[in-house]
Amino acid sequence: MELSQEILAEITQVTRAIEDNYPELQKYLDENPMTLPKGDNSDVEMDNEALKEYLNSLKELVIKYEKEH
Repeated sequence: MELSQEILAEITQVTRAIEDNYPELQKYLDENPMTLPKGDNSDVEMDNEALKEYLNSLKELVIKYEKEH
C-alpha cells in the first residue's frame, strides 16, 4: 500500500505541474482510460503497475510537448 501512496503522490505532483506550466495539456488529462477503474467499482483495488504506467504516460506527455515547443 505504501508504494501506491508514493506513486499517487508523484502523479499528483506531475498533474499539478501540467496544470500550472502547461494548461494546454489539461485536455489530455480528462478521462484517460488508464485512470478509469475496470469492472465492478465496488471492489476496486489500485494496481501499482497500472499507476506506474499512468505516471509514465504523464511524464511522456510533458517530454513530448517540451520537445515540440
